[in-house]
Amino acid sequence: QEQLVESGGGSVQAGGSLRLSCAASVYTYSRYCMGWFRRAPGKEREAVASIYTTTRRTFYADSVKGRFTISHDNAKNTLALQMNSLKPEDTAMYYCAADPAPTWYGSNCRVNSDKSVWGQGTQVTVSS
Repeated sequence: QEQLVESGGGSVQAGGSLRLSCAASVYTYSRYCMGWFRRAPGKEREAVASIYTTTRRTFYADSVKGRFTISHDNAKNTLALQMNSLKPEDTAMYYCAADPAPTWYGSNCRVNSDKSVWGQGTQVTVSS
């Protein structure tokens, strides 16, 4: 059974950086939309960033544009999220996901289908 396992979360002060990783245990995610989501306490889940593994086209939420960078390493079958200039409002549980049948907005994909696979999450806490 496929598993996505996130790592790299932690506690950091505002302005700091963290790098999240998402490792896949079974499948090689070729021609998938892979994305990072987050959920803060009392808030709805938010799509943070996504990437299509073949074209490497990316999408970012407005709240993270210019600060976060999503990447996928085909050889290592690993998804990453580099987070710089972190803010207290970035505090949340972060999840990675992979979707073979994403929703498309132009050339940008979104993880959205019932075929998607999700990780268990990694906590990011940013203090002011």
